[in-house]
Amino acid sequence: MIDKTAVLAVDVQGDFTQLKQGSLAVEGTGKAYLDAVVACVEKLKKAGYPVIATQDWHPEDHVSFYTNTPGAAVLDVLDIDGRSQVLWPPHCIQKSENAGILLDAALVDQVIQKGTHPKYDSYSGFFDDGGEPTGLEAALKERGIDTIVVFGLATDYCVKATAMDGLGLGFKVVLVSDLCRAVSEDTGKAALEQMSKAGVRILPRLPEKLSQI
Repeated sequence: MIDKTAVLAVDVQGDFTQLKQGSLAVEGTGKAYLDAVVACVEKLKKAGYPVIATQDWHPEDHVSFYTNTPGAAVLDVLDIDGRSQVLWPPHCIQKSENAGILLDAALVDQVIQKGTHPKYDSYSGFFDDGGEPTGLEAALKERGIDTIVVFGLATDYCVKATAMDGLGLGFKVVLVSDLCRAVSEDTGKAALEQMSKAGVRILPRLPEKLSQI
């Protein structure tokens, strides 16, 4: 039912898109991609689905930035307190232009910021790597949501982590794969397979009849 389903747009931000020449732009994220995402969100919003957007929102001294580790390079992997940390170019820095969400504010009911702690990354929209909740689970439960329709960036990182945590918290998760893009084709394919096996319902595209979601 629509009143128990929410839309979750994951990290549709300038720094992850080619359209905005982002510092961590994912392949296939030009104007055509964003237009497709906006059209989908508009359709779902018009149908009465609440829309929640996650937003990477990093401080300048964030642990994921390779520039904050002397001698490190992009895609190096560090062991930090027993967890693996991939290093990335500085991206989605708080209050920077390319940290902005590329959806009209009128389409978004709520924004959940993540990755705000300098010592912890947060691929998942639900928790950071230190286990701290972002507030997304509470926001969904306050609305009586039991099903989330997920898409965004990137398939093999934040989309996968958010979908898997959603399942673990008891939500039904539907992924619209045509509205996702991956950092790597191989890891993107593997992420879709992993999510499907775990119980995420994968839809190539948004159905014409939304009742089929």
